[in-house]
Amino acid sequence: MTFSSSLLFASRLLFPRTGKKSNARRSLFWALLCIGMSLVPLIMVLTVSNGMIKGITDRMIGLSSSHLQLVLYTNSEYAKSAQSLSQLSDAIRMYEPSVKNIYPELQGIALASSSKGRFGASVRAMEKDVFEKNAAFKKLFEIVEGNTDLSKENSCVLGKKLATDLNLHAGDSLRIITTKENSSGKTMPKITLLKVSGIVSSGYQELDSLWLFISLENGFKILSSNSSIAQLGIETEDAFSMNLEKSFRSLSPFLASAGKVYRWNDLNSAQYENFASTQIMLIFIMMLIVLVASVNISSALVMLVMERKKEIAILKSLGGTKNGIALSFIITGGVIGFFGVLLGLPLGLIASVHFSQIMDAIEKVVNLFANDVHILDPQFYLQNIPLVIPVPQVILIGVGTIVLSLLVSVIPALRAGKEKPIETLRKI
Repeated sequence: MTFSSSLLFASRLLFPRTGKKSNARRSLFWALLCIGMSLVPLIMVLTVSNGMIKGITDRMIGLSSSHLQLVLYTNSEYAKSAQSLSQLSDAIRMYEPSVKNIYPELQGIALASSSKGRFGASVRAMEKDVFEKNAAFKKLFEIVEGNTDLSKENSCVLGKKLATDLNLHAGDSLRIITTKENSSGKTMPKITLLKVSGIVSSGYQELDSLWLFISLENGFKILSSNSSIAQLGIETEDAFSMNLEKSFRSLSPFLASAGKVYRWNDLNSAQYENFASTQIMLIFIMMLIVLVASVNISSALVMLVMERKKEIAILKSLGGTKNGIALSFIITGGVIGFFGVLLGLPLGLIASVHFSQIMDAIEKVVNLFANDVHILDPQFYLQNIPLVIPVPQVILIGVGTIVLSLLVSVIPALRAGKEKPIETLRKI
């Protein structure tokens, strides 16, 4: 029995010329539908999780850690003023040509106070034009109110969550309480009055909920050297390039006397690994759904073998081999999987494109029975999830589903090949 003969028999199994009703063919149709529908959530999870991870990672790198981060020692001469940080930045640029931009920063903790109450704040003292100079700040920060001008004396920019907690708007004033040392070395509170120039949001509250931006010069006046950290955010061509490791190895010995250099994935390793492991777990669960759906192909083929015993017996009587007949049923299962993939992948991609609208609709339905329910709470998720379609992974899922359909078809196909024509024909 040739391959073309097996292929012809498989086509007759799928599209018989008679109009006779067949429960087996109906089961094959539902198996195809189950395969397609099981792929929809898998593609959605893969696409949305990739977009979520990319969006959060871009914000962690661009708004917080940069590609490389030099944390200066407290007693370093470069950590004393904005001018010394600028001098060190110039020296790094001259030494390492792969460095694209450097952003000096002084970080400290303060207690922000308003008429509504007091909340902890992470004070970030940066260059006055950082929101215009830093491409990531310009792209990823959304100006909610006012502007991002830090050039005025005692002006500040607040993160949206912190501004909401303090009930502050652009143009309002607030006090921040930091510490300082007097001449005797005793730590004393220091109160500074600031004016809110603007309110910004990165779309990810967990990252920017405590941020309070002031100018670098003002930061050295307000923040104590003992309770703050001076650092440089070093930006290269690409945070994911192999050249980043070369830059890291080049700069680490050069800056060893000034401070310690960290890569972005060193600073965010726990969160980044958590994202990756969560994505793998979700994809694994979705793949189990596809596996369960593919079992329907096996059960449908068992029914088809029972219905087609007569045809199998006649073929074997005319010289059909058991391997050729088994191959026909395997091809049938593979075709069902193939058409299931053709159905499921486009529907999954369409659902991924309209993910936000789908979640909003589900949220509205849920809120008919419960009040103020947020399925994707912006406190933990991105407010706007970017669409990232991982084409190689989508193709791999499609191919894997077809292979899985072929595998689950093997047992009923072998059973069809072992059918004994004499016993079947005797019952006719």
